[in-house]
Amino acid sequence: LLYFYHSLLFYSAESGSVTKIHESERDIYMRFMKCHKCYDIIPTSSKLVVFDTTLQVKKAFFALVANGVRAAPLWESKKQSFVGMLTITDFINILTRYYKSPMVQIYELEEHKIETWRELYLQETFKPLVHISPDASIFEAVYSLIKNKIHRLPVIDPVSGNALYILTHKRILKFLQLFVCEMPMPAFMKQTLEELGVGTYTNIAYIHPDTPLITALSVFTHRRVSALPVVDHHGKVVDIYSKFDVINLAAEKTYNNLDVTVTQALRHRSQYFEGVMKCNKLKTLETIMDRIVKAEVHRLVVVDDESHIVGIVSLSDILQALVLTPAGKRTFCKFGLYFIVLIKLLQINMSHKHEVSTCRSDYSIYSNTDTQNKKIKIISYIFII
Repeated sequence: LLYFYHSLLFYSAESGSVTKIHESERDIYMRFMKCHKCYDIIPTSSKLVVFDTTLQVKKAFFALVANGVRAAPLWESKKQSFVGMLTITDFINILTRYYKSPMVQIYELEEHKIETWRELYLQETFKPLVHISPDASIFEAVYSLIKNKIHRLPVIDPVSGNALYILTHKRILKFLQLFVCEMPMPAFMKQTLEELGVGTYTNIAYIHPDTPLITALSVFTHRRVSALPVVDHHGKVVDIYSKFDVINLAAEKTYNNLDVTVTQALRHRSQYFEGVMKCNKLKTLETIMDRIVKAEVHRLVVVDDESHIVGIVSLSDILQALVLTPAGKRTFCKFGLYFIVLIKLLQINMSHKHEVSTCRSDYSIYSNTDTQNKKIKIISYIFII
């Protein structure tokens, strides 16, 4: 990729003219995202689980656990199209809506089909599935994720109608991190969270170790957050309970007793837990980005020197600061000028059919001047009916 982005052409919305920007560093990540398609971020091998809406809800959540995934696109046979996503949030909503006591079985979870749940829960608020084309830019994906306040964005081929992948904040930030060392670093990366105002520092949702599990699930529902710091009665952060931890209830079939405390529920974590990932608001954005990517977590809890909770920094907050905030009103020229330099670079020392492979970490990214020739190998495309 080199530094082709240094001299790309931009379209100025204010003047209506094409302007050459040289050594512009502030919006370097935005331009990087606009120069790459969602197609580029898709691994050559991945697992995708698809549920038919006639599947029982209970079986669907068990299938999520069995396949180690957090969400699945929903296929409606009558419409012959994808109509939504089933996520852990749905599991939480079902539990909070129908749970009564440990003595009463949750009939709705045991017997309802996905289509029944969608009709009852969504009722008149049905919205079209938010998805994106593999040919759309990663910038568009970031914008869609943040604008719609969603955590997963299905990549669907507009021609075949096939679901190819599910984009997340985590995947996008990891993709960016692969190339950060090859790009000039914007000055704002050396600024602190406090200086940039990145994160949430007011009205923070949290729970206590002795909070009943059903109460914690209700907080997830009403506050629309993905994780709850567990704070002791001295105000210190001692643990964190995330939506992903809730899926353990399905894995161990313990969802019929939600009167247990959060501490008791956290003893059943299926994976090794290294502890709460914390940070200080005086740390630079560069440090925060590096830490959150390497730790492979979805948020950092901001604390003071005595571990008292101060705020939360999420992947969404970081992408907003890196990509959307610097974007401002400036937009890329829609006539494809930003691909010219890239194509020229790819043609150096190779024929137009030569395939360039870049493999880092668990990604296999292939670029080709004829992108239609790229094949995505999905080792496990599971359609469950």
